[in-house]
Amino acid sequence: MMFVLGILIFFVGILISVAWHELGHFVTARWFGIKVPEFMVGFGKTIWSVKRGETEYGLKAIPLGGYIRMIGMIPPAPGETLGRSRRSGPFQGMIDDVRAQSQLDVRPEDAHRQFYLRAPWKRIVVMAAGPIMNLILAVVLFAILLMGIGQFNGTTTVSAVSECVLPADSTTQTCPVGAPPTPAALAGFRAGDEIVALNGQPFERFGGDDLRAAIQRSSGPITVTVLRDGQRLDLAATPISNLVSSVDDPSTLVQGSFLGIGLVSDYERLGLGAVFVEIGDVVGRTGQAIAELPSRVPSLFGSVFLGEERDVDGPIGIVGVSRIGGEVLAQEIPFVAEASLLLMLLASVNISLFLFNLLPIPPLDGGQIFPAAWEAVKKRIWKLRGKPDPGPVDVARLMPVAYVVAMVFIVWSGLLLVADVINPVRLFQ
Repeated sequence: MMFVLGILIFFVGILISVAWHELGHFVTARWFGIKVPEFMVGFGKTIWSVKRGETEYGLKAIPLGGYIRMIGMIPPAPGETLGRSRRSGPFQGMIDDVRAQSQLDVRPEDAHRQFYLRAPWKRIVVMAAGPIMNLILAVVLFAILLMGIGQFNGTTTVSAVSECVLPADSTTQTCPVGAPPTPAALAGFRAGDEIVALNGQPFERFGGDDLRAAIQRSSGPITVTVLRDGQRLDLAATPISNLVSSVDDPSTLVQGSFLGIGLVSDYERLGLGAVFVEIGDVVGRTGQAIAELPSRVPSLFGSVFLGEERDVDGPIGIVGVSRIGGEVLAQEIPFVAEASLLLMLLASVNISLFLFNLLPIPPLDGGQIFPAAWEAVKKRIWKLRGKPDPGPVDVARLMPVAYVVAMVFIVWSGLLLVADVINPVRLFQ
């Protein structure tokens, strides 16, 4: 039941993210006087809609994105009236049809409200507003996660004291006969002690990783200052050499000094600066993942048709990431941990939407931003050279590229859908 609920909650979160993206386009388009007949979440057949003013708002059957329809996205051919142009070429018929279809939305009274008539910078603002809304939402989600809930970090408070010395790879917690007591047990450490200094070096409450590293690097007798029942005590101990978990990678065992204490982990609330550091880190990793998408195709194909193991770090579709949301909610972990994971996932999805839509290829938002930017540069150059305004860039000629990209996207989405259903990524085994 919790698994299904998690899927539904995360799926709704994705739909809200899509609607939020389209709201950015919608609001800025209306600010600049562009007519917007449709505001839709999803594609395909309309399953619900309502008309308010001149705009129809609705949900469509295939929840793989959304769109707003602005009139006059495609300008008329330069120097030609509407209809078939005199130009020829393998794609000219397609270009003419797209241009004519765009003009069908334009009523005589709305001729001045067309998208292409707006200044290039206004068109750039309208098209960039959608991805920027996703970035804003990601910042808000990370702020809630890091500033409100906090980051799960190790503290310097002792959670438990091991009674005897066991290797880090030991499968039992029971002390065998003759096992020597740990240095911490001999020194008199107790659960609940807050370590405030090691050999005089102070440690903050959330300096658990630094403290563990200092203990592992130590040699010979050490003096550990603890706070117990409001009193500071100095405990003398002599760590021994043993296999211990690496601070940098807990799954790796290294040789180091062993004291025999466990440390409590808790949520540390961070400042605004940490939010932007995290955003930068996620943007970098997501950008790299997008650049590597073509190289991921063979492994995705193998996971669908050849029974190969799914790459946990590979691409995941809407169904897959929603399923992970269900897995999170189904785990027997504290609610705050579930909320943290869901917020992290949804924030990462919005970063992906932000970056992906800025790619300068149609039909993505960047496919309109780039021509508008080039038009602004072109107008400036023509003006400096004393030439007349060259007019809008003929984006209709990019439509063949848009159709090819759309077909690739459909095939890719279908492949991801099948992979997410028959061979899903599992974060929890």
